[in-house]
Amino acid sequence: MNTQLVESLIQVILSLSPEERKLLETKLFWDTSEPTTDEIMKLAHSGGAFEFLADEPDLYSLEDGEPI
Repeated sequence: MNTQLVESLIQVILSLSPEERKLLETKLFWDTSEPTTDEIMKLAHSGGAFEFLADEPDLYSLEDGEPI
């Protein structure tokens, strides 16, 4: 095992900007069979999975509870 190489890679990754880390993550994990959270949210929205909630009564209002 090349521990020195791993440590060097960790240092490089930690020095990346958030945008660069996101790009690296995309490149490393592009071939995944699991949907992303964003994909699941879009599917639920476009598929109408929660449309039944529009018919539910509003149980709470802005006057409920204590202000934070």
